[in-house]
Amino acid sequence: MAELRILIAGGGTGGHIIPALAVARALVDRHAAEVLLVGTARGLESQLVPEAGFPLKLIDVGPLKSVSLMTRLSTIARLPRSIGDCKRLMREFRPGAVLGVGGYASGPAMVAAFRLRIPAMAFEPNAMPGLANRLVGKRVQAAAINFPVAAKWFRNAEVTGVPVRPEFFRLGPPAGPPHLLIFGGSQGARLFNTFMPHIIRSLLDAVPGLTVLHQCGIRNLDATHAAYAVSGAAPSRWLVRPFLNDMAAEFARAHLIMSRSGASTVAEEAAAGKPALLVPFAAATDEHQRRNAEAMAAAGAAVVLKESDLSIPDKLLWILAGLITDPARLAQMAVAARTQAHPGAAERIADKLAEMAGR
Repeated sequence: MAELRILIAGGGTGGHIIPALAVARALVDRHAAEVLLVGTARGLESQLVPEAGFPLKLIDVGPLKSVSLMTRLSTIARLPRSIGDCKRLMREFRPGAVLGVGGYASGPAMVAAFRLRIPAMAFEPNAMPGLANRLVGKRVQAAAINFPVAAKWFRNAEVTGVPVRPEFFRLGPPAGPPHLLIFGGSQGARLFNTFMPHIIRSLLDAVPGLTVLHQCGIRNLDATHAAYAVSGAAPSRWLVRPFLNDMAAEFARAHLIMSRSGASTVAEEAAAGKPALLVPFAAATDEHQRRNAEAMAAAGAAVVLKESDLSIPDKLLWILAGLITDPARLAQMAVAARTQAHPGAAERIADKLAEMAGR
């Protein structure tokens, strides 16, 4: 039998790349597949894919959403060449199936797959699909989605969930006194860094024994740490860090997580069974963070705040203190979060790709 080859296209952010790499590893482990990833130089894939040990080919394609008219016209003008580059790569690599994970490179690669009659599958982690997936959704042979509400955009959609590292599924209930993890993503969240120091002293006073770990991003470390320091809050009860090396370990300690609501973040919170206070990034494309947060809240796993709510200190304080001092509610939210988790997502997607490729 011929060797299984799968091409995975897309990227830009960790929310696209990390699941793509998880599927790539599952393809290698379960099917001894040869995997090629296709992305752009501007995305995180140019760093993360080589670090993970997979080959990466770059194409030149730009954004279409939330950009100026001139940028959009430039991207449209380059699309035929981008599609042509993807067709050339596919003729050379000869994939049995193509997986589009969203992002700049996904659209041209999927169009190339359609034109070459190569089976194509879309991966969509958000409740509201991005532009690339909305454009190709009805032409793909299959789709792997995270939220059932996204199914209407695709042919043959299956709720597989977002691939999450296995260690998140192995976490149990946290021990010890209450602990709050504030997680702003790899770059931190500016509004978290600005408004949490305003209430930290009152929050610690309201919740005996509470400790707080705030991940703020490397560029915001000095300013955020200084704001906490001048708040008057006991230094032994809070910690500000630029980034967190072992997210699973930090999740394990947390009784409550305050975070944005990107697809990978909420998938990890679901896998870990963690109650969450979600603050969607208002400028996220197609409001996908808001839709993700609403889906988690509808399941009973999260409470949602608007960005504007953070500037109301009493409201933020009241909600955080109310959640942390209500163990019964946190336990119910933890159970609800687990219902949104999807163990084996990467393996299911890998198996489906192998099936599409005739293996």
